[in-house]
Amino acid sequence: MPMQRKSEIVSFFSKMPEVIPLYERIEEKILERFNDVSIEIKHSQITFKSKRGFVHVWLPISKMKSRPEYYVVLSFGLNKKIESSRIAESVETYKNRWMHHLVIEKPEELNDELLNWIQEAYLFARNH
Repeated sequence: MPMQRKSEIVSFFSKMPEVIPLYERIEEKILERFNDVSIEIKHSQITFKSKRGFVHVWLPISKMKSRPEYYVVLSFGLNKKIESSRIAESVETYKNRWMHHLVIEKPEELNDELLNWIQEAYLFARNH
């Protein structure tokens, strides 16, 4: 990871540095799978892009009793709603465009099911 991006990541996660290793694992998994991805770090989210953004990682805005103490939210868009207990929320942002939000607390949650959804989101973003 380039030093400038490492510095930006440390700054992005300054309110919850405990999740930096989790974010790094997410980044590693995505970059292993896709070779044409760029990473855009903004104030409120980190976006993985290939033609368009297909995965967004962000910190919780406020603490919620039903959620873990440390976690990130991973969001991705598809042309369909996924029904799964893993998805904290799904929103139809436009007709047939669904944004799915997952609470990610542990690296083990980056399993084949989630990586397949990310693959679908990658293809959807490149083709729409």
